[in-house]
Amino acid sequence: MTVTYDKYYQTENLFGEPYPELIEFFTEFPNKGKLLDLGCGQGRDAIALARLGYSVTGIDNSRVGIDQMNEFGQNEKLNLVGQIGDIYAFDRFNEFDIILMDSMFHFAKKDKEKEIELIKKIISDLKNGSLVVVCIQDTGEKVQILNKAIDYERKTKRLMDKVFKYVFEDKDSGHKSETNYRMIIAEK
Repeated sequence: MTVTYDKYYQTENLFGEPYPELIEFFTEFPNKGKLLDLGCGQGRDAIALARLGYSVTGIDNSRVGIDQMNEFGQNEKLNLVGQIGDIYAFDRFNEFDIILMDSMFHFAKKDKEKEIELIKKIISDLKNGSLVVVCIQDTGEKVQILNKAIDYERKTKRLMDKVFKYVFEDKDSGHKSETNYRMIIAEK
């Protein structure tokens, strides 16, 4: 099966460095526990968080991305494991202290219900005291849809709702874009 991102990930480190806001939060967060990075791609966040002392598992359907991430982890002897898999089929959320979902949700018409159900499943399955960290484009109604899904059981409290800008620059083509983003962190 050919995965769309396998083609894109031929360019290593396609999306650049992790958001400084994300790294700042995780640097200051005292519990360096088990973290699951859903849709981890090439490991942009997973690698950085493993370097900070987190035990990181990354799940993505791109073999190319997972292979690149695992190579980094092995070369640097990080506590990092990448697994090829379907994030929607994953069902062991209660084994983790933190679930990270960076730029995964778009809530487009064809995927909206599937994405909302995944968020609800994660919240339901999390053990008390665990965190859900979501970075999402702050366009249209995405943030409102995300918040409604997170709050559906009213079992979470917000630790952070931070606005920031993501700047993407492709040095090869000269393309540069700037997007409004939100980082929402909820604790169960």
